Amino acid sequence: MLDRPARVSRLDPLEVRRTLKREGLRASHARSQNFLADPDVLQGILDLAEAGAGTRVLEIGPGLGILTGGLLEGGADVTAVELDRSLVAYLHERFETPIAEGRLRLIEGDALDQQLPDLVPPPYRVVANLPYHITSPILHRLLERPPRPERLVLMVQAEVAERLAAAPGRMSYLSVFVQYHAAVRVALPVPPEAFEPAPKVSSAVIVLEPHPTLALPPAAEPWLWGLAQSGFRERRKMLRNVLARQLHAGEDGATGPPVGQAGVDAALERAGIAGDRRPQTLSVDDWLRLMAALGRGVAAGGGSGGTAAGSAAARTAG
Repeated sequence: MLDRPARVSRLDPLEVRRTLKREGLRASHARSQNFLADPDVLQGILDLAEAGAGTRVLEIGPGLGILTGGLLEGGADVTAVELDRSLVAYLHERFETPIAEGRLRLIEGDALDQQLPDLVPPPYRVVANLPYHITSPILHRLLERPPRPERLVLMVQAEVAERLAAAPGRMSYLSVFVQYHAAVRVALPVPPEAFEPAPKVSSAVIVLEPHPTLALPPAAEPWLWGLAQSGFRERRKMLRNVLARQLHAGEDGATGPPVGQAGVDAALERAGIAGDRRPQTLSVDDWLRLMAALGRGVAAGGGSGGTAAGSAAARTAG
């Protein structure tokens, strides 16, 4: 069993402001820099991460190192990616000893330019207060190919957290993508005053537990994403009409034969999906059944679409 992370030192917005002033630093609005300043939220993140002695952790956007320090105190080995050169210099000075001991590795650069799954040997976890404007592309980079993290504990905008964990009826393309790859739960609401400076929006901590196996082989996944993207181009329209307009050869993410209205209606019937449903009402398993019924991805996957859909149902159990 992992060692429980140590209790973190007290901090507050005033202390964060003092640190910024003392070090000649400032929060960048363009980079979505809002520094965590609530000890209870910090402890909640550390408890959810369960990153004890020897746990390998990837942190994106460490900022002032508040979360970094808590992870190191709990015994984790941390690789942190920071874009801001001034913050990197501050972190090198603050964490001189853990860096020298090899327990902290700092990478200066844009996380979007990194091959994130290759930065830390598996198994590893991701624990981060993400810059909100890069949440979606970071999730794609972390989940779209192995080695995937065994757990992600992320601070994101509350609206995004709700979208990621949405049930059918409120789904989006991002919901489908993330829930195909991982179980998602909103673990902790976080008010604006937990940060310095306080953002204009509320936040939340989400926990993602990637599925050990996926429904489709990698070569077949583009068919699923192309199909879902086609549906969500007109998310408020009936699915039978949307797909008849959107599913053309080469326009649904992978080259396939034109479908037409009759083909769409027949596929929806085979998949057990009413044609008057809207795209946001479909679950991940619904999209997989529809993909199979359309005959998409069969050659790429080397098996029947029905098998893929069935394995998804067994994997997610809802």
